[in-house]
Amino acid sequence: MSETRLATVGGGCFWCTEAVYKEVDGVHEVTSGYAGGHVEDPTYEAVCREETGHAEVVQIEYDPAVVDYPEILAIFFTVHDPTTLNRQGPDVGSQYRSIVLYHDDEQRELAEEYIAGLESENAYDDDIVTEVEPLETFYEAEEYHQDYYEKNPGDGYCQFNADPKIRKVREKFAANVTQ
Repeated sequence: MSETRLATVGGGCFWCTEAVYKEVDGVHEVTSGYAGGHVEDPTYEAVCREETGHAEVVQIEYDPAVVDYPEILAIFFTVHDPTTLNRQGPDVGSQYRSIVLYHDDEQRELAEEYIAGLESENAYDDDIVTEVEPLETFYEAEEYHQDYYEKNPGDGYCQFNADPKIRKVREKFAANVTQ
């Protein structure tokens, strides 16, 4: 087996982001969690009350020989709106902010370059507000959040919010998606 890498991103509810990356060839594992805050061992309730400073994020374990970091970023910027501050769709609060948490200088540079490219192309009508920060600590979310979409495919929230993101990835990244 080839070397695996980690990527950590937050673009709204982690249920939806996790469901999207589980579709991608070369992604071995996606774990929902919290990062970017100032409290040790945050709980979902405290994060939702905006007491911890954490964002809902997913940590993606992937094989760079199959899917590389720029593709991880391309998917990320396709499935969420990086121009809305502390909001994604119906979800409002700093825990839903757009954030890339890099694991090393190469990821930082690639994320900054990717965002600069989107801005130079005027890819969005509004400015990109995605934070690019070093990952200090990733806290795994509670078990009931893991594989939420997979376990609850009939959930109304998932059908309304995750399904369109999954369809978008299947269409735009068809060559990289497990069918």
